[in-house]
Amino acid sequence: MSTPTPNPSNQSSPTPFLTVRTVVVLLTAAVIGLVVGGLTFLGGGHSAAAAVAGLEAFGASVMALHKLIS
Repeated sequence: MSTPTPNPSNQSSPTPFLTVRTVVVLLTAAVIGLVVGGLTFLGGGHSAAAAVAGLEAFGASVMALHKLIS
């Protein structure tokens, strides 16, 4: 049996799941959130307070970076 050859006219390149801009914004915000959470914990805060501070920093960073990188 012969293997079927794909028709080049029907091939479409798959679209990326996330754009490069989205990845840059989310990774930068994640680093900022980790730094803020780590500094909160090292500054004497409880681990729950450090997690909340990191999540708040992540959310605020996403909003700020979204407007900054446009």
